[in-house]
Amino acid sequence: MTAANPRTANPQTASPILTVDLQQWRQGGDAAAQVCAAVDESLQKAGFLLVTGHGIDPFLPAALRAAAREFFALPAEVKAQYAVGVGGRGWIGPGLEANGYAEGTETPPDLKETYNSGAQTPVGIPEVDDYWFAPDVWPAETPRLRELFTAWTSQMKALSDDLLALMAEALGKAGEDNPFRNLAGNATWTSNINHYPPMTVVGDPEPGQFRIGPHTDFGTVTVLDREPGAGGLQVYSDESGWADAPYDPTALTINIGDLLEYWSGGRWPAGRHRVLPPQPESPEEDLVSLIFFYELDHDAVVTPLAPPVGRVSGRPDVIAGEFIKERLDAITLG
Repeated sequence: MTAANPRTANPQTASPILTVDLQQWRQGGDAAAQVCAAVDESLQKAGFLLVTGHGIDPFLPAALRAAAREFFALPAEVKAQYAVGVGGRGWIGPGLEANGYAEGTETPPDLKETYNSGAQTPVGIPEVDDYWFAPDVWPAETPRLRELFTAWTSQMKALSDDLLALMAEALGKAGEDNPFRNLAGNATWTSNINHYPPMTVVGDPEPGQFRIGPHTDFGTVTVLDREPGAGGLQVYSDESGWADAPYDPTALTINIGDLLEYWSGGRWPAGRHRVLPPQPESPEEDLVSLIFFYELDHDAVVTPLAPPVGRVSGRPDVIAGEFIKERLDAITLG
């Protein structure tokens, strides 16, 4: 059986973002080698991939979105009972986050609200557990949200471990040589359900205001289950500049974050992206994205890959948790 060529997976677009099939990778042999080559190519160009063959329950995202929409439709005073700041567990209301600050750009607040959950595997050190493993908060008004969100994040964590193994193999670090086997045994993660309300709710965007401002993510891999829209996801690459991200309803959108860029020695740039503000031609557009941000163990020591695999030499080791926290602090308003 001849494996499909992943480089022809997006014939409808000139996007540098390629689609790879995880089932091909799992076959091993030539099929896996083709997938690994496409991963390396796509991540070098844009820091993004589309992934099919992921095995995620196709009914789960739709059910989770429906439960999340029930929560987001509650009155603000009800949602306020579950309010937290950026990095917390619960409802992050409008006006608290501006992702453009991560790039040093002062932008108006992002036009979104978020429900957030995170890893629940504390290590027994209070100052570590309070920050990285804080208890989740679940709204009594929408009881199915807990069950569905927990099921989805469980599947996302397993997928993220596979993605790290795939990416290590793409750089010649397969099997026992995969460094993430020893760096992600109790990885930290957070998961956001982002609600992007319509223009009829938020009003006209301010100059320079986005649903999410231009930024890169901070960890290793991000898994995104998205709804396409006029005010949707755009990705930056040197080849295409800012361009709409390709969309396939059967695929998940994957991007790498700053920590994985650092580990790759700059070979793979973190995927720079933004979510456009609501557009005048679609004033009623109302989108919900499901996002899983994977990291490493909070105390993992990350040693950048040296040339010729890496592009930059002489970078010092970093501690994963310290690296990510510094970036989270940068995007928090107030």
